Order: sequence, then C-alpha cells, then structure tokens
Amino acid sequence: MVKATVYTPRLKALYQDTYVKELQAELKLDNVHQVPSLEKIVVSVGTGKGKDDKRYQEAVKNTLTRITGQAPVERLAKKSIAGFKIRAGMGSPVGINVTLRGAQMYEFLDRLVNIALPRVRDFHGVGIKFDRGGNYNLGLVEQSIFPELTFEETQLAHGLQVTFTIKNGDKVKSRALLEKFGMPFEKEGNK
Repeated sequence: MVKATVYTPRLKALYQDTYVKELQAELKLDNVHQVPSLEKIVVSVGTGKGKDDKRYQEAVKNTLTRITGQAPVERLAKKSIAGFKIRAGMGSPVGINVTLRGAQMYEFLDRLVNIALPRVRDFHGVGIKFDRGGNYNLGLVEQSIFPELTFEETQLAHGLQVTFTIKNGDKVKSRALLEKFGMPFEKEGNK
C-alpha cells in the first residue's frame, strides 16, 4: 500500500521549523504559544460604482478565483445608505471577498510577497500601519501585478484589499511575524 504524502507549503514549513523559535527568542516570549501566528487572510474587492454592472462583477470574481484558487463570496449591504443608493440586504453585492486559511493562505502569501509585490512599479515597500489587534491591511491599486492573470483579464482594472488576521499579535509582534514571511515594509526614512 502506497502512503500519500501530505503537502506542506514552503512558508508554513519555515514557520513551524524555524520562525517560531526565532520569534520566541527575538520577542523574549516565555511560552511558545505566545508566538504570533497567521490566522487567516481575507482578499476583498468593493464593487463601488460597478455594483450594478454584471461584467465588472464577473471580472472581479474571476480575478479573485484566479489569484486565490478559491471561489469568492458576494457581500450584500448591512446598512441602508441613501447617498450611495444602497439598501440593506437588497440588490447587487457591495463587495466580493475570499477568506483563505491553511495551505492556501500560506501559498497566497508566498506568491504575494515573492512574485506580485516586486512587480509593482516604483515600489519602495508597503506601509507600516497595524490596527490595535495587530492585524495588517494592504491595499493594492490594481490586480495586474498577479502573474496568474492574462492581459485580457486585467483590462477592467480594480483594486484589492488584503487583510492579514494575526493571532497573539500586537503591532510589534505582528510586524516581526510578517517580516519573517518576507513582507517588504518601507524603510523608516522613505515616508
């Protein structure tokens, strides 16, 4: 009988084998369970003015499916906002997102950090703003930096929001974790 080998993403293996011990020592943590870990990554796109345009929504869904390898979910409005002509729970989606966990999360992070971000023109690093819980948000202006997309799929340009939810993180711990994964933060003098 042949045993199936279990695939472990490169960054997950590095985290488990090396980064946990290094982070525990660098952050002076008493317990290995205090080391910050990546819980999930949410990739989302707000449909904005294109909320009623079916072609735009299909382009966004195709983009998210291609770059994450997972089917996106449509989000309806939770509140009614007259100025934006939005009613709670009715009509077209106001956003489309994908939540990544496990192996797919680590694979997406690996491709984002090592392939997609270096393709940004005049790139000097990503911002350093974390929320109070230590989570990190990264806004991308357009989807054309992902090599999974063809030229035709990038003709209808739209932005993306990538949210990294980090467990046991404050700003310092979360930044240390993301730096271990290779997140290219901008240098302090380049602001």
